[in-house]
Amino acid sequence: MNGDDIKHILISLGAFASVFGIIYVFLMTRSRERMAMIERGVDASIFSGNDSVSPTLKFGMLFVGIAIGMIVGDVLHDNYGFSKGTSFLAMVFLFGGLSLILNFVIERFLAKKG
Repeated sequence: MNGDDIKHILISLGAFASVFGIIYVFLMTRSRERMAMIERGVDASIFSGNDSVSPTLKFGMLFVGIAIGMIVGDVLHDNYGFSKGTSFLAMVFLFGGLSLILNFVIERFLAKKG
């Protein structure tokens, strides 16, 4: 093992530890906040914030949007000379965002209908 290998290993471990630490602190803080609210007798209905009609529809549309964005980014790169990083990143965000907006419209329509 040379110095570069050790550097890469330490960076990977540091990134993993950072993500784990952030998630741990978030979950512990949320838990303490909820326990304090329950002790004070606050209404617990605010904890059930999932008002989505179909979460699988949302994730399915997001992943399809990301896939379409990757395909369009590749077309832009191959045929129109866009840089690879810019075309892929821009199209993934564009089509992923459009799919989430479309999901919002569909869920709003279903909520009014039902």
